[in-house]
Amino acid sequence: MSSLTGDVGSDGETHWHVERRGITANALGVGIAVAAYGVSFGAISVTGGLTVLQTSILSALMFTGGSQFALIGVLIAGGGAVSAVATSVLLGVRNAFYGLSMAPVLRVHGAQRLVAAQLTIDESTAMAVSRSTEHDDGRASRFAFWATGLSVFVFWNLATLLGALGAHALGDPKRLGLDAAIPAGFIALVWPRLRDARAWTIGLAAAAMALVLTPFLQPGVPVLCTATVAVVAGVLEVRRRSPEPTT
Repeated sequence: MSSLTGDVGSDGETHWHVERRGITANALGVGIAVAAYGVSFGAISVTGGLTVLQTSILSALMFTGGSQFALIGVLIAGGGAVSAVATSVLLGVRNAFYGLSMAPVLRVHGAQRLVAAQLTIDESTAMAVSRSTEHDDGRASRFAFWATGLSVFVFWNLATLLGALGAHALGDPKRLGLDAAIPAGFIALVWPRLRDARAWTIGLAAAAMALVLTPFLQPGVPVLCTATVAVVAGVLEVRRRSPEPTT
């Protein structure tokens, strides 16, 4: 019996080592892929008026690509600091919801919670939730979260620094198409969520509202106003699912 138990344990550890190597390779791949956006952000940030130091600090502390591009995009377009910060915060709220879903899996305490919160982004959450937590009590899911979060953090910040330092050598980012990184980043953020007709309707309605309001409001404000589309859609969905009152 003990021999059989040992064999099972050995097989389990072998399977874990194989799975861990696969997760590590995937995490590195995600980090390298994200680095391309980091170079673009660093270059655009510096050409938009921030220093290399400011760009690097912003990238390390904020560490959420969509929000960073939103902040710089609004500032470059001539928007105020309040609207730029509000837009970036609005986009970053999703990470708080990611944190709520990941908390039971990560089981972190103390200072680890601060680190985990910083690494809770689209990529780390997606890698974590793609692993089943049933057969290994979430070990693979936790490893995927930490491996991906750390990989993206390192590559994103190195790429941001590289882009910032090379901004002057690159010249006008429009010549290389780097200015397209901001709308491209938003499209990449939204596209995976357009899974059904309802999501497409909300997205197109928000885009239409932004286009209508852009000529009349400061940069960044139209994006904030489009949040009302999602709010209205959510209220209507709640009402639709609520049971009819009995008479």
